[in-house]
Amino acid sequence: MSDTIDAVRPHGRSARAESVRSEGQPFFAARDLHAYYGESYIVQGVSFEVREGEIVALLGRNGAGKTSTLRTIARAGSPELKHGEIWLDGQPLHTMQGYEAARLGVQLVPEDRRIIAGLTVEENLKLAQIEPPIGWSLERIYEHFPRLAERRTQEGITMSGGEQQMLAVARALARDVKLLLLDEPYEGLAPVIVQEIERILEEIKQIGITTILVEQNAIAALHLADRAIILEMGEIVFDGTAQQIIDDKEMRLQYLAV
Repeated sequence: MSDTIDAVRPHGRSARAESVRSEGQPFFAARDLHAYYGESYIVQGVSFEVREGEIVALLGRNGAGKTSTLRTIARAGSPELKHGEIWLDGQPLHTMQGYEAARLGVQLVPEDRRIIAGLTVEENLKLAQIEPPIGWSLERIYEHFPRLAERRTQEGITMSGGEQQMLAVARALARDVKLLLLDEPYEGLAPVIVQEIERILEEIKQIGITTILVEQNAIAALHLADRAIILEMGEIVFDGTAQQIIDDKEMRLQYLAV
C-alpha cells in the first residue's frame, strides 16, 4: 500500500480546520487515485484539480467509475483507496476516515439520499447540526427550500423522491461545506422537479460552493457546470470546459451517447 495512505491519521478535530494551503496550491486536488472493491480495480489513476467555487461535472457511461471516484474522494471506505493523494484546502483527505473528512467540510449527497426514517424534515436537518461545524441556519435553508418549509413537520421518508432529494442537499448545507459531492441528483425525478433541483443548484453555484457533480443527465449537468471530466473504464479521457463538450457532438456521442 502506498505511503500516502499509510500516513498517520489526524486525531481530535472537533471543528473544521483552517486552510493550510500554500501559495499556488489548488483548492482541491486528486492525484493518481487507485481504488478497489475487493479485487476489482475500479478507479485507475484518476488525477484532477478543482478551483474554489467551481462546479465540475464528472461524466461517463454507466460503469465508468463516476460514483466510485466520488465515494473515494468522500473517504466512504468503499471502494478502498490503495494509492494516491486527495487534498482539500491544504488538508490531506487521503489520510482520513469519512467522519474526519466530513468535519473538514466534505459533504456527500448519495444517490439513495439516506433520509432517516422516523424523523421529520426538521429533525433530519437538526440532526445534521448536532455538532460543529454548522453551516446554514434552518431559516436560511427554508428560504432556499420553500417546499421543505411547508413540510417541516412531515416524516422525511414519506415525501416524494424530488422532495427527499431537496432534503438530502439541504442536510448537506446544514453542515459547513467546503466541498459538495452530488451523486445523481436528478435520478428518477419528474422534469418539473428536476427544474426545481436545477434552480437550487444554480443558487449554490452563485453562492460559490465548490461542487463535484455526478449525473447521467449529461446535458443538464453540462449546462450547470464550469468544467467537465469524462471517465471511461475508471480513467479520465477528457478534462476541459463544459462548453467544449456541449459544442463537440462527436465527443458527446463517443463517450456519453448524447
